[in-house]
Amino acid sequence: MTIEDNVALVTGASAGIGEATVRALAREGANVALAARRRERLEEIADELESSFDAETLVVPTDVRDETAVKSMVETTVETFGRLDILVNNAGLGVGGDVEETTSEEYRLMMETNVDGVFFATQAAVPHLRKTSGNLVFVGSFAGQYPRPTNPMYAATKWWVRGFAHSVEGQIGPDGIGVSVVNPTEVRTEFGSEEGDSLEERFEPEEVTEPEEIANAIVFAASQDRSTVHEIDLYRRDKFEGW
Repeated sequence: MTIEDNVALVTGASAGIGEATVRALAREGANVALAARRRERLEEIADELESSFDAETLVVPTDVRDETAVKSMVETTVETFGRLDILVNNAGLGVGGDVEETTSEEYRLMMETNVDGVFFATQAAVPHLRKTSGNLVFVGSFAGQYPRPTNPMYAATKWWVRGFAHSVEGQIGPDGIGVSVVNPTEVRTEFGSEEGDSLEERFEPEEVTEPEEIANAIVFAASQDRSTVHEIDLYRRDKFEGW
């Protein structure tokens, strides 16, 4: 169970779980393609990975809502490295809140990012993962397993991700591709910054799950070469205190 010299593509790699994941992958010897919208930030992270871990990197600025851009992201990765062993579907966001107050623009933004982007990336990557008997990892959420009264639309997108991932697992598992879902609760990241109050600002260090914990789970799932890590739930220990 090693990912040394594997080629991994991570969406949403410019911050939070994605940033922690590319570091964890590079630390374990993988070569990494970093995808997100912020080119400068991706380049900073890529330079750090190359100097700290001697990893080969590729920066592929991509808006996952753009189907053509996502196809190019995958093809550029394969053309550069010659293969694809791991795709981490991490890019996602949460905006809006109350159903009555969520705007059409917020609804479409979440659906296009959290749903369409995951579909586009998966569809483009599967033929290449089939060749390498690779691993496909989805970053889900606690909100994709339990009701989330504070943001039903965000929860719906994560229920979709989880249902899609497990159904894809049934379809392509016989081809030798591992499919895993990693479900965090609150993680101290920039998530929520679109609304002006990120989880990083809301919580103190180690008060909730840290991105590195999720990244380690992703690397564990992506390291399997025979079995599949079907699903990993990483919840902060007091999550069910009020239930």
